[in-house]
Amino acid sequence: MELQAARLRARTDASGEIITLLDQDRTRWDRLLIRRGLAALDRAIDLGGATGAYAVQAAIAACHARAHTADKTDWARIAALYAILAHVTPSPVIELNRAVAISMADGPAAALKLVDALVEKNALPHYHLLPAVRADLLVKLSRPTEARPEFERAATLTTNQRERAHLLTRAAECTP
Repeated sequence: MELQAARLRARTDASGEIITLLDQDRTRWDRLLIRRGLAALDRAIDLGGATGAYAVQAAIAACHARAHTADKTDWARIAALYAILAHVTPSPVIELNRAVAISMADGPAAALKLVDALVEKNALPHYHLLPAVRADLLVKLSRPTEARPEFERAATLTTNQRERAHLLTRAAECTP
């Protein structure tokens, strides 16, 4: 929890607009909470709990916390940890998160296959992040015409006004 909470101040700007993980000013991350979270993770590992769901989630957060810049993030390790987490606690949300990590480690095409498999299974039909992630991958693959309706669908599925505005902005950016 401390590793997640450490990033709280950097998640929005002064007006409350969303700042995505890759764009966050990591100097605003709370280093004390990071140190405490890493120490707690080390204790859990020492006690033999390294493969429990919470420890794996903490290990993922630790990868982010240890990277002082976005480009230093060990996305291959994060993808591997999500694979472990998917085995420990199978979930379509975990698979979606794994796809995001894979997109960062191996590229958007590899991730889009995983996301499309979730769509085909009708997994997460009311979860706004599924079409949002799919749209983002399509943008990265230079397919903005396909991305726009995905961002718009994601915007209709969220109840958070800031997220809705962010998604609609992303959709508008997809106009040819």
